[in-house]
Amino acid sequence: MKVSPLIYIAITTLILITVAIMSSMNLPFNWVFYLTVIGQVLVLAMVYRVLTDSYTTDKTFEHFYEDRPFEPADITFENENFR
Repeated sequence: MKVSPLIYIAITTLILITVAIMSSMNLPFNWVFYLTVIGQVLVLAMVYRVLTDSYTTDKTFEHFYEDRPFEPADITFENENFR
């Protein structure tokens, strides 16, 4: 079963947000420390997993943003004097 890289991103994000909340609430140092170490290992695993994912797309820079598609404009200027 293949696990999506988005799962790694979500788990890592939740762990590191938990570390921030725990440190601001003055919870015991050893809990914050061990969760920080686990979070750093998860960041490395997440980066490796995202970079080695076999994701392919047929999109190019001509597609620009998908939320606001536009047609490329072919602009020609008349009476333009070049130096």
